[in-house]
Amino acid sequence: MAPLRTFSPLVLASFAAARQCSQFQVPVDISSRQGKFSEIPIETNLDVGAFATRFSEFQGNYSDALFTDFQTLKGSYEISAQYCRPDSGSSGTIQVLTHGIGFDKTYWDLSYQNYNYSYVNTALAAGYSTLAIDRFGIGNSTHGDPINEIQAQAEVEALNAVTTKLRNGGIPQVGTAYDTVIHVGHSFGSVQSSWLSALYPNNTDGIVLTGYSGAGQFLPYIIAGWNLHSARLNQPLRFGNASNAGLLKLAKQYGMNIDLVSGLQKVLGAAGVDLTTQEIGDIVSSTEILDLITGYNETVFQYNYPSGYLASSDLTALQYAFLYPDNYDLALAIMGEQTKQPVTVGEILTIGNAPMMSTFTGPVFVITGEHDIPFCGGNCYGQVPNSTAANIPAGVEMAFPSASTFDAYIQPGTGHGLNFQYNATAGYQVIQDWLASNGLGA
Repeated sequence: MAPLRTFSPLVLASFAAARQCSQFQVPVDISSRQGKFSEIPIETNLDVGAFATRFSEFQGNYSDALFTDFQTLKGSYEISAQYCRPDSGSSGTIQVLTHGIGFDKTYWDLSYQNYNYSYVNTALAAGYSTLAIDRFGIGNSTHGDPINEIQAQAEVEALNAVTTKLRNGGIPQVGTAYDTVIHVGHSFGSVQSSWLSALYPNNTDGIVLTGYSGAGQFLPYIIAGWNLHSARLNQPLRFGNASNAGLLKLAKQYGMNIDLVSGLQKVLGAAGVDLTTQEIGDIVSSTEILDLITGYNETVFQYNYPSGYLASSDLTALQYAFLYPDNYDLALAIMGEQTKQPVTVGEILTIGNAPMMSTFTGPVFVITGEHDIPFCGGNCYGQVPNSTAANIPAGVEMAFPSASTFDAYIQPGTGHGLNFQYNATAGYQVIQDWLASNGLGA
């Protein structure tokens, strides 16, 4: 098992140059009308567990119980972005890519196996430019108060502000204005893309919602299945502000900065614990040990998230929420666990506030994995009560009564995290083909 981010910056730079990619911060001013919630204990993992228990209570409404008033959040923030265009130049059409919970903008451009799982590469090959963002509050974008600042509505306003700048040529690093903007989301990013189309229907030309449906009753499945921890306690050397100097010294002493498994085997051997390489690998990959030691590598950025930023517990929770068993590469899943991102309390409390209907008049496409847990309860071919739709993703059509075209597609043998499954690129091509056939070709 290779340690996180062992590739050289030079290699990354040359690959990005071949695709005409760059990363930068986009300054945005936002004004968001959103909720004001009571402060709750959220420091320890037991505090987080108590929050999850109360939020997931059957027929309960913890968001309403904590709500005290409305507030208007105003401020200037920065959104981290990666912009890519084909070698041939811009076609005037761009896909804005918004990630879901547990990931950042790299979800769309996974470096694993020389970018074989990259959605960005497929879009570029089809002639599109792409702009992938870290959602407001997450990754390298501006962080904030995890209860009363980083909420769903504020993130939608940030997404809209970035979109407006793309249209009017207001991002210097992009260097051009885009006439056609397609919003592609995953999971919570799909919620926000749909939300944007409801509030600002003239600021998008097409909507692609991956890992999504209109069924909200499965959210408690995920809140429970994540076994949520405080992010800064789950990955203290990456998410928190704990010093990694001592661990880094130990890692170098035993060679863990080169080979994590054999290095850990030496450490345990010195303590009289004799385990095989396979046993060590199983312990590291499938328990919280992986998260506790993630961050020893001196090149890893330290996020220093405050309490109230939450993270799923370990790789087993990642599999439950995002990956269909036997249809993913374990090494890629381990990388996903090492590079995961948190969710805020405020996001969980407000994710259900999205408008029920959108007046958007352009094309809408939903593509969701057959075994998606968060939006289908593990069976997207099922039907929810009081729905006449053929399947759960098809029910989204009711939220877009004015759409010029609506289609729903179920990706076979796939879980929620479509981009991490073996058949990811097949799904990517379905999206590009659908766009081209509905007047949104590059």
